[in-house]
Parts: sequence; structure tokens; C-alpha cells
Amino acid sequence: MEREKRERLNIYIQDLRERIRQAPFNGVAHYNLACALIGIGEYEEAKKELLKAIDHAPHLCEAYVQLGGLALREGDYETCLKLNKRASEISPSFAVPHSNIGFVYLQQGKVDEAIGALKRALELNPKLVQARTTLASAYLLKKEYDKCIEECEIVINQEPAFGPAYNNMALALMEKGEYKKAKEYFDLAQKNNYEVSREIIEELEEYL
Repeated sequence: MEREKRERLNIYIQDLRERIRQAPFNGVAHYNLACALIGIGEYEEAKKELLKAIDHAPHLCEAYVQLGGLALREGDYETCLKLNKRASEISPSFAVPHSNIGFVYLQQGKVDEAIGALKRALELNPKLVQARTTLASAYLLKKEYDKCIEECEIVINQEPAFGPAYNNMALALMEKGEYKKAKEYFDLAQKNNYEVSREIIEELEEYL
């Protein structure tokens, strides 16, 4: 199946390259090509196409978001932040850049700034699971465990197979001293393909 998907992507890439050859200033075509290249792991080529997309279509905010994602992949938080801020300026009602800004702030230890950005993302799109999960993580760091649990419950209702939400829920319950319930949620996290920290499991077992 993976091989078939890659073959389809390669055909799509060839088609896009031909379109660009005929219309080299088509920013959307460059953007679509970049997304396809990301799909096959050609990140450097994708970056070049995204820069061309921005050059030809400066208000294509999705291109800034994708570039930010590539910067994040390289551990370049500042560039990721800058690009997503630019995307949010171009399209203030687009939730994803606000979510990404919140994620970067959280990685930088700026928890309050992260919460502000993530709340904004969720105002724009309440179903943005990644934003709500990151918000739950931020509340966990602030030791606001009930708020973390509340956000996790919403995520689990939206996406019952989303492992990170079960893990966050378990961590919050563990901090509240609800160890048996925490174990249930760690088990659910693992059942849904989330790798729970071995150290955390060993610590929990001491309380059970």
C-alpha cells in the first residue's frame, strides 16, 4: 500500500512539474508540488518550492505554515515562530498558525503565551485536536490538572483513538493522586499506539 501511495505521488509530482514548466509563476502549483515532495520525504526540494510559492504568491499563508513545519523539523523554533506569525497576519482567521505558535511557545517554556495562542486557535476551530492537546499539556505544566483533564476529555470525545490525549489525562490523574484511574488511561494510551515513558510507569507502580 505504501509503495502504491508513493507511486501515485510520483505521478502527481511529474504532473505538477509539467504544469510549472508551462506556468512557472503559478504560486499554488509550487505549493502543491512542495506538499507532494514532503509526502515522499524530499524536504530540501520542498523548501525550495515553498520559497518559490511565496515569491509568486506572497499571501499564500499555507506556504508559510508548511515552511514553518520544515523549520520545526530541523529544530529551528525561532524561524518556525516567525513564519507562523506571518501566516497569522495574512489570514487571522486561520487556526493552524495560532496552534503552531502555541506549540513553539510551549517548547520554549513560555507557557502563558502558549495558552493564549492555543485558546485563539480553538476559538477559530474548536475541533483542532492538536491545539487542544497542546493546551492540555500547557495546563499540565502549570499544574492546573482539572483544566488539563477537561481538555483531554474533549479531545477523546472528538478522536477516541488519539493516544496523546490519554497520556496527558493519565499524567494529570497521577498528579492528583488518582493512581488506579491513571493506570487505566496509560493503558488506553498504549492501546492507541502512544509510547508511554517507562520511567513514568515504574513510578506509578510504586503507588499501586
